[in-house]
Amino acid sequence: MSESKLTLPELIYKGLENYPEGIFASTKRDGKWVPTDVETYKSKVKNLALGLYDLGVRPGDKVAIHSENSTEWVMCDLAILSIGAVNVPIYSTQPGDQIKYILENSDSVVHIVSNDEMFAETKPLIKSVKNVKAVISIHGSKHKKLKPFDDVIEAGKKINNEKPELFNSLKNDIKPDDLATLIYTSGTTGLPKGVMLTHNNIASNVVASLEKLPFDKKEFYGHNVLSYLPLSHVFERMIEYMYMSMGCRLYYIEVVEEIRDDLGYVQPFFMATVPRLLEKIHTGVKVKGQELSGAKKNLYYWAIYMTENYDPENPPSGLAAIKHKIADKLVYSKIRELFGGNLSGMVSGGAALSPEIFKFMNAIGFVCVQGYGLTETSPVITVQTTGEMRIGSSGKAIRGVEVKIAEDGEILTRGPNVMTGYYKEEEQTKEVFTDDGWFKTGDIGKLDEDGFLFITDRKKSMFKLSTGKYVAPQNVENQISGSGFIEQVVVIGYQRKFCSALIVPAYQNILKRLKRDGYEPEKPYSEDEKIRELIQQEVDKANKTLAPWESVKKFILLEEPLSIDSGELTPTMKVKRPVVLEKFKEEIDSMYREE
Repeated sequence: MSESKLTLPELIYKGLENYPEGIFASTKRDGKWVPTDVETYKSKVKNLALGLYDLGVRPGDKVAIHSENSTEWVMCDLAILSIGAVNVPIYSTQPGDQIKYILENSDSVVHIVSNDEMFAETKPLIKSVKNVKAVISIHGSKHKKLKPFDDVIEAGKKINNEKPELFNSLKNDIKPDDLATLIYTSGTTGLPKGVMLTHNNIASNVVASLEKLPFDKKEFYGHNVLSYLPLSHVFERMIEYMYMSMGCRLYYIEVVEEIRDDLGYVQPFFMATVPRLLEKIHTGVKVKGQELSGAKKNLYYWAIYMTENYDPENPPSGLAAIKHKIADKLVYSKIRELFGGNLSGMVSGGAALSPEIFKFMNAIGFVCVQGYGLTETSPVITVQTTGEMRIGSSGKAIRGVEVKIAEDGEILTRGPNVMTGYYKEEEQTKEVFTDDGWFKTGDIGKLDEDGFLFITDRKKSMFKLSTGKYVAPQNVENQISGSGFIEQVVVIGYQRKFCSALIVPAYQNILKRLKRDGYEPEKPYSEDEKIRELIQQEVDKANKTLAPWESVKKFILLEEPLSIDSGELTPTMKVKRPVVLEKFKEEIDSMYREE
């Protein structure tokens, strides 16, 4: 018997019916928190929805949102969905030419921007986008043609007074298989593709993911949750729908660099994260110990190194449990305070979480689970939960979702969460589905005998050395970037004799270490021999864990980190390998010249 299908408004409004009193959501803006209660939220959503209707938005029409995370973002989202229109989210970091492409390709009729700063990239290009009939500014604008957010809400209020039945009529007309959103995948190559997700694609994923939460749903009610991953990405957006269905209070931070202070203020119960943040915290914790001395330093590192053997599926017992309890009281409890003192758990997604970080986070007292999925799968395919936290795996498939491995090692999946296709791209849609309807994820992996999925690499990332050996670069990069002295790594070797790497050192941590040793390097740091020696030691350590053909024989140090702004990373922080290979071609060639 198949499960009944849902629309997103059905799912969300059911959660909003019994919301706790007080704060529904709060957004940090210019350093101050701006709270909104649930009744205000619902009222503004309804009036904004009707205001969009007044602008000519009809069921099936596309409305783009280009904004940072905020209460207003989720207002716009639910308003668009509630009248049967389609939300087209745009990353706040997206460059102007890509925004223009998305607006045109999606046929968006309305474009919502956060403020003039966000609109600056689009302003010179918007006139040529004929399909956009109106641009709305959430926080006001000096441009006369932009419609103020509050004016659209006021227009909607007027329509609600004239036609009080219209909002519910539009909402009730939505079908589960109607298109809910067009999410343009950032892509490490080529133009972004519009992933078509229906209401039921995402709603079914929310319902099945709720069953896998590491805590009872009732425990989330009235608790604070922190949101820092972009809502334009399906991972955070789907989790937001989970939060709303459980009665959580949502907190949107302003600047990621201030997250430590924000954790202290929000004191969240739960959060979604990406490995990068956890890696930085882990590195910071390791480096912190360098400031200690004597017995305190020894005790600190004894506790930190003990996390390397922690297995959440088989927690310590006997004498090991006593040691763990001592480490927790003296060291781990202090680290937990950095997260606000109330955090119980977190889910990591977007990229593979290294076993070292996974063990560390669970050992210090959090339930840290990781999942696996793609934009095309709404997103969750598999996720860990308590009792199912096998080290190195991304858990088991959620209910209703099937997973199998193709002959070439590619992960295939099917289920109610899989997209209907790429917008206006029939051929590309055909390419990612097998003849019998399985979606090709583009990832390489394996299933163990208990159904746990292990991801080994992206299919397109794997390369063949000129010796004939295959290398999965992500595995090599994970081994090297586990060091507290290394910020970023890109492994190279396609059609070459050996693997090399571009490495961005964690200069702040290195400078602390060298200063302690009485040495102060001069810029450019990437050319300093002492820094190079330190990185060489870390690479040598990692090489011991790798197969001979995977080991990194040479490396180049980069002075500046790879970034979204410089075009080397996608908005979800994935490396655009073709861009990096082209940009650093000379440096890469120099590593192979002598051979």
